[in-house]
Amino acid sequence: MTVIFDSNPMAAAHVFMGGTFDPVHFGHLRTALEIQQWLNVSSVSLMPSNVPVHRQVPGSTAIARLAMVEEAIAEEGALRCDPREILSDRPSYTIYTLEALRQELGLETPVCMVMGMDSFLSLDQWLRFDEYLSLCHIIVVARPGYLFDPNGALKQLLEEHQVETKDDMLKTPSGSILIHELTPLSISATHIRELMANGESPRYLLPDSVWHYIQKHKLYYTDKG
Repeated sequence: MTVIFDSNPMAAAHVFMGGTFDPVHFGHLRTALEIQQWLNVSSVSLMPSNVPVHRQVPGSTAIARLAMVEEAIAEEGALRCDPREILSDRPSYTIYTLEALRQELGLETPVCMVMGMDSFLSLDQWLRFDEYLSLCHIIVVARPGYLFDPNGALKQLLEEHQVETKDDMLKTPSGSILIHELTPLSISATHIRELMANGESPRYLLPDSVWHYIQKHKLYYTDKG
C-alpha cells in the first residue's frame, strides 16, 4: 500500500550519504550541506563504510575515517555522523543498511540515499540493488549539463522510478530516483592521499580539524627515507 502524506514530509525525511570518506573533505561536506538546505530537512547523515565492497581497501582504518568525519562536522548542526556501518561486523552492503534504517524508522518515514553519478552508473552491480527502491529514494548528484549513458538495467530503473521534483519524491516513503544538479567542488580524496604520500600539504582541501587529526596520527604518509 502506498502511503500519501498530508503534512510536510520534508522535515521528517531521513537523508544519508555513504562513502569511504578517506579522508572526508570539503567536497563531501559541501554536497551534504547543500542537499540539507535544498530538501529543508533537519540534517543529513554522513555514513562512513567499514569494509567497502565496491572499491579498493581504504588508506586509513575504519575508526580513523569515522573520527575524521566526526571532527569535520563537530561545529555544523545540519550534518550528522552515522557510525552504524563502522560498528557493524558485516561487510558494508547498502542493502543491510537500508533494512536496518527501515526497521528503526518504520515504513512511513521517507528515506533518501544520496549518491554520485559514478556510483549510480554501477548500481546494478550492487548486492540486491533491485530491492533498494522498496526501502528508500535515491538522489543522484550530477554536475550541471551532465551526460551519461546508463546500461539497460539502469535505463529500465529510471523509466519506472525517475521523478522530476523533490515534492514528487517525498510524497511517498520510498520508490523514486531524482537526479539533482549541483556544482561540486573539484576535490578528490585520491588526490589528497597522493599529496600526503608525496610529503605535500592538503590544507584548504579539507577542514583544519581533519588535517590536524591526520598529522597527529600520521595517516597516509609514505616513508621515502
